[in-house]
Amino acid sequence: MFEWSDFITAFWAFFVLLPLVALIHQVGHYLMARLFGGRSEIILGRGKLLFKVGTIKVNRFYFLDSFCHYESLKVNNRFSHILVHGGGVLLNLLSLILINTLIIVNILPETQLFYQFGYFTIYYMFFSIFPVQYSKEHASDGKQMINIFRRYSPSNNLD
Repeated sequence: MFEWSDFITAFWAFFVLLPLVALIHQVGHYLMARLFGGRSEIILGRGKLLFKVGTIKVNRFYFLDSFCHYESLKVNNRFSHILVHGGGVLLNLLSLILINTLIIVNILPETQLFYQFGYFTIYYMFFSIFPVQYSKEHASDGKQMINIFRRYSPSNNLD
């Protein structure tokens, strides 16, 4: 049963852990884009810009959404674009494996915090991979990877 004391847990989950999982996901895209020689930026949230650190922009409603915009890949082929779109899930998976490993070897304690981190990580990975077209301009990473696999040609710049 959800009790008043659970509001503190929910607060941490939605305003700290979920944005952290989103940031890890976007860093995965960012790193893959950089690996293939592209330019990239990360945007956390919606609304007016709160602050910017390097290529990371944090907006007022930082917990609502996140994006990674990339362009001009020097290695511009089907494989590189698919890996850029899959980079978020890969880094989420690596973070989950790392946390679980640290718990198994008793470096980190088995706590509700890490359970929620794992839960949100799985949630984020699932909805990222699930191939759906959210709007005319926005598709999930899974849908983007399918589109790239179907439509890519060297003359079709996907940036």
